[in-house]
Amino acid sequence: MTSDKQVKASHRNVPGSDAFRAFIASGWASRSTEPVPRVAVADHAADRRAAVSQRFPGERLVIPAGGLKVRSNDTDFTFRAHTAFAYLTGLGADSEPDSVLVLDPKPDGGHEAVVFFRPLASRDSEEFFADARFGEFWVGPRPTIQDIESRLGVSARHIDSFADALAKDAGAIQLRVVRAADEQVARRVDQARGGTATSEGATSGATAEPNEADEELARFLSGMRIVKDGWEIGEMRRAIAATHQGFDAIIAGLPEAVRKGRGERWVEGLFGLHARHEGNGLGYESICASGDHANTIHWTKNTGQVREGDLILVDAGVELDSLYTADITRTLPVSGRFSAVQRKIYEAVLEAQEAGMAAVKPGNRFSDIHAAANRVIARKLHEWGLLPDGVTLEQTLDPENGGLHRRWMVHGTSHHLGLDVHDCQMLLRKDYMDGELRPGMILTVEPGLYFKADDLVAPEEFRGIGVRIEDNVLVTEDGHENLSAAMPRTADDVEAWIAAVQSGAGA
Repeated sequence: MTSDKQVKASHRNVPGSDAFRAFIASGWASRSTEPVPRVAVADHAADRRAAVSQRFPGERLVIPAGGLKVRSNDTDFTFRAHTAFAYLTGLGADSEPDSVLVLDPKPDGGHEAVVFFRPLASRDSEEFFADARFGEFWVGPRPTIQDIESRLGVSARHIDSFADALAKDAGAIQLRVVRAADEQVARRVDQARGGTATSEGATSGATAEPNEADEELARFLSGMRIVKDGWEIGEMRRAIAATHQGFDAIIAGLPEAVRKGRGERWVEGLFGLHARHEGNGLGYESICASGDHANTIHWTKNTGQVREGDLILVDAGVELDSLYTADITRTLPVSGRFSAVQRKIYEAVLEAQEAGMAAVKPGNRFSDIHAAANRVIARKLHEWGLLPDGVTLEQTLDPENGGLHRRWMVHGTSHHLGLDVHDCQMLLRKDYMDGELRPGMILTVEPGLYFKADDLVAPEEFRGIGVRIEDNVLVTEDGHENLSAAMPRTADDVEAWIAAVQSGAGA
């Protein structure tokens, strides 16, 4: 078992008499024996595993799902499988904790894919009625071995046989593991390699090569996701459409957020309701930042008021059951109309975003997106006289000695998007920032301007205003497609959007 250990309360008691055990195990309807249909993603997952197999011939590859994490005493956080496991199996929100995918090398080449997991227990077992963490009485049924095999087109085995499968031929073949997915599984792999696992997950008495091998595997699996296939692009379109619905709900609820108080919480809750209903839930903790809170880049406390006349910056995304997530930001005038100063800052950010989007095309580098948007931000700040006296536009854009304009936009303009909100993060800089844009990549374009209320360098009328605009963009053969284009972006269109939604006419 790799899940965190829970505290077991001594005051709880489960009936254990023979009479009770016999009674609770009897009188249940027969379970269905109909084969579970093969899911559409199974073929795509098989293609992904084939690519991994080709890259690491003759090696045993271990990709854990991870385990449950204790939130408090005997309660756990909601389980979310490691991305590499989800990508290579096709299991998403329905992944079972403590599962492990093993790609086992076959004598004649290629690999057999085996999912080790804890299958459905029989009704005469202790687990069925007494295990509050895994038992069917408490958390519902799990799939059977046959269910997984039928659904995914892979072999499936009980997790109890994982240790023996891992150790088989361990000294004769290379073993690699996605270490970050499950520390305890990583230790078992280290032990199978012949070393003694330490608390940090390294191996005493072995060389550093196994860890380097593991990093190579993790980097390859991360990089595989950088170009999306047709099924993935379809999932992203669905996630973005669901996110649009969530933003409509936020707009409809803005007057109530003002009236009720604790408005950022209200906005967060509205989006969370729609994310949970339309998908699996949130792709990341929503940022619902009203007024000066918008100038805290990662404001996820969402504890503030929403006031008439302010802007509210909402950065949120729906994660589907497949675990693909959108990541969209809109900055909305709470009263429905931008003030002149708010509009001035908003339109500067929009101009920067348009410049960044124009750089999204095959053959350009990923870093070109930020460079294009960044130049507009720097130019606007220079025109407004905010840079120190004597500093030219080119001086502040100098990568070595400049950057003064970044006082008001400290973050980057783009990141890859998919199963993770910041997807493909294991890639090296040369393959990420300096990588060439290719059709099928999905990324964000999200410049901003942030003028903190206590920033004495900023003009007084700017202080307390923060704006970010973020869209999800697909690289196409001849340029790009803004997948979230249905969500209004210009100041006029945002005002019209708010008016239409709040009048009941929709976007």
